[in-house]
Amino acid sequence: MTDLQTFHLPTSVARTRATVDLGHDLIRAWQSDGIFQVAADPAQRETTRTAIAASWRFFRAPLEVKAQHVSDLTYSGYIASGEEVTAGEADYSEIFTVCPDIPLDDARVEARWPCHGPVPWPDDDYRARMRAFMGMLGSIGERLLRLVALGLDLPDIDALTRYTADGWHHMRVLRFPARSEQTARGIGAHTDYGMLVIAAQDDVGGLYIRPPVEGEKRNRNWLASESSAGMYENEEPWTFVAPVPDVFTVFPGDILQFLTGGLLLSTPHKVRLNTRERFAMAYFHEPSFVSTVRPLFGPANDETIHYGTHFTNMFVRCYPDRITTRRILAEDRLALLTALAED
Repeated sequence: MTDLQTFHLPTSVARTRATVDLGHDLIRAWQSDGIFQVAADPAQRETTRTAIAASWRFFRAPLEVKAQHVSDLTYSGYIASGEEVTAGEADYSEIFTVCPDIPLDDARVEARWPCHGPVPWPDDDYRARMRAFMGMLGSIGERLLRLVALGLDLPDIDALTRYTADGWHHMRVLRFPARSEQTARGIGAHTDYGMLVIAAQDDVGGLYIRPPVEGEKRNRNWLASESSAGMYENEEPWTFVAPVPDVFTVFPGDILQFLTGGLLLSTPHKVRLNTRERFAMAYFHEPSFVSTVRPLFGPANDETIHYGTHFTNMFVRCYPDRITTRRILAEDRLALLTALAED
């Protein structure tokens, strides 16, 4: 266990000596530890508390009630323990995923864009709590990306946030059961496919991250031939992320690794079950679905990531048997992604 660095964010970010220095500090923390913490103010703490309470209430419902909140259009909704697969093995987390909530009469839904549709919310209170929590973390995400641009010495402070306008921001609301004789696996080792991960956890603990290791290969999940799932799962070093009150943990995803040419590495992480059940919330601050992301540094080349295609491929891989995946494949909605990527 390592004491992680904790930072206090300004309410807004402009280019000043103080914000440039803070940006450099954030970059150094990621490059040394793979993760850092952001302090929460009292209002943010209360918003987090009520969101976790809503999560606790939903997961206490009977399975037959939770299983009603699934969509064949979007990957939003309930995911039962064992349904998610990492490196060919089932994970033992229960999840409610919240993707952008897009009504049925939206032109994109009517045009059969994959992953687009309404969130199958359990109730109005749950929707309000989760939207408030995600909106709060969205503000943090925008400020962090501006600070990261300053920390990378980019001339344009909005070099990253221009991708996140109308971003495909989403969240995984998680419950982990207590450890049993059968398994201690919560989620297997992996990196996250997106740009920026901001997470909150309760006081139980179970998250481990792998800090950067000199000379160690980090796979490029945006390529079909490479995956980080399961890599180094049983090889040291792994850092236990101790639950600290009133902070959010933040680490880079695959998109930041791609954008920076590996200057920032996507952080591998895994979850081990504890002696008590555990609740956590992982928010993903993302480019827009139609964004085409290009590297920030080096000579111009043809390597790009179309975010909507990348997102869809990751979820199809993780949920091969889910009703959403079956419909995407049956209706050949992946062909529409090819057309979007070529626009």
